[in-house]
Amino acid sequence: MTIAAEFIGVSQVFGDFTAVDSIDLPISEGKLTTLLGPSGCGKTTSLRMLAGYTTPTSGEIRIGGTDMTRTPPEKRGLGMVFQSYALFPHLSVAENVAYGLKLRKVPKAQRDATVMETLELVGLAHLAASKPKKLSGGQQQRVALARAIAIRPKLLLLDEPLSNLDARLRVQMRAEIRRIQSETGLTVVLVTHDQDEALEMSDDMVLMRAGRIMQQGSPQQVFPHPANRFVADFLGYENFVTGADGSLIAVRPEHLDVTAAAPAGSSDGLLLTGTVTDVAYRGVDLLVTADAVDASGATVRLRSDSRSNATASIAIGDTVLLSAAAGRLVPIPA
Repeated sequence: MTIAAEFIGVSQVFGDFTAVDSIDLPISEGKLTTLLGPSGCGKTTSLRMLAGYTTPTSGEIRIGGTDMTRTPPEKRGLGMVFQSYALFPHLSVAENVAYGLKLRKVPKAQRDATVMETLELVGLAHLAASKPKKLSGGQQQRVALARAIAIRPKLLLLDEPLSNLDARLRVQMRAEIRRIQSETGLTVVLVTHDQDEALEMSDDMVLMRAGRIMQQGSPQQVFPHPANRFVADFLGYENFVTGADGSLIAVRPEHLDVTAAAPAGSSDGLLLTGTVTDVAYRGVDLLVTADAVDASGATVRLRSDSRSNATASIAIGDTVLLSAAAGRLVPIPA
């Protein structure tokens, strides 16, 4: 595995606030890495340090094996797409894409060829002469991507690039960015607070909390084996109970069954009696919330996301059995 960039003991302190706390983070070449976590966890600060817009308080940032900790942004050879896209309204789509190439004094013939090639890649060659204000949000985002890609950056940095799009377009653009990354072989670092976005797009995902890395690995490694309760909770496990041996167990809502009678073959898994506190019909599924007492004697609130007809008659106040097969129980390290 070739390392495209690396954080070595990097911290960023603003007054009394530690935004990033001594992180070590390798970023693999030719892969899409997501920095994932809630607001204030340090992911955008980390991206800005990688881009050169913020200098670390301590530690070292390497790009291509070279110490770039104090190298200015324009000398790092990186492309960046911001939340706002930051397109020039007075320039055409083609002129926006050509901007970085002009700054690098690329000859006009080569520049024009690169612009059209890049616009073809993002599916906007037919809009080369249009102004940004004539474009939809998704098209503007593609222009911003094309402008960043056109300079053939060592790394492409994306700061919440999909947050301004509606839900349907956001899903489409996830696939589009993944396709572009795959076709170009670019090393991409993407900041997001959306776990679905990270799971769908990542080769490598980095979960952060309070300036520290909680877990790093592929979605296939991280999702079924969360390193701690924070990671499990952030990835949507929701249900946490204490087992008979005192250990913490997580169960995803879609793996927790709610029935009025004891389900067959559930004795080797989880089986609790609870009282329904809420029922929410959502068209294709039913979200049932119930309070139950776990093995430690504590009252826990559990959620079941069910598509079974058996839950259709369940109402608030009903006594129900909440169960999950042993294979659906995820142990959470202390």
